[in-house]
Amino acid sequence: MKPRSPSQDTPAPRCDQAALISEKSRTDIRNRLRRAEGQLRGIQRMLEVGDPCADIATQMAAVRKALDSTYVRMTMCFMQEQMQGRPDAPSDTSTVLKEIEALLGKIR
Repeated sequence: MKPRSPSQDTPAPRCDQAALISEKSRTDIRNRLRRAEGQLRGIQRMLEVGDPCADIATQMAAVRKALDSTYVRMTMCFMQEQMQGRPDAPSDTSTVLKEIEALLGKIR
């Protein structure tokens, strides 16, 4: 086994990363994740009882779509929070964000 260098033992400095500030946004994301978690538990039960693979695959696709949707929602909340109050933000921030959300929705 190759010896570790001292730099590998030292944790990398953590940079400050932005987080969702709005409690409403965090609650929305948390609720979406809980629903997806419930869907995953349902899929596990389906596997345990021997449901058909096609039915399980359908549910897997649904939970994947739910997670993709949650990711887009989180990204949009973050962008909205970051643009609020910035003097250099476009005057039509709401329109720009809606266009970005529509674009992200098409690529998932």
